[in-house]
Amino acid sequence: MKATPVGNHIRRLRFDAGEMTQGALAERVGITRQTVIALEAGRYAPSLELAFRIAQAFDRPIGEVFFWRE
Repeated sequence: MKATPVGNHIRRLRFDAGEMTQGALAERVGITRQTVIALEAGRYAPSLELAFRIAQAFDRPIGEVFFWRE
């Protein structure tokens, strides 16, 4: 599967948040653990709504969680 041009720092942010599990993040934002895996691997670009929910889960601005790969 082709990588998305939307990159993220989710794995690092989970670690910084007390080693939050993929399952805990998924539950917090209302997605499946498999979606978190795909996001972290760069195989899935989130909707704008989901991107904001993930950023909110880490109490970070969206630009600190997601970025555009040229």
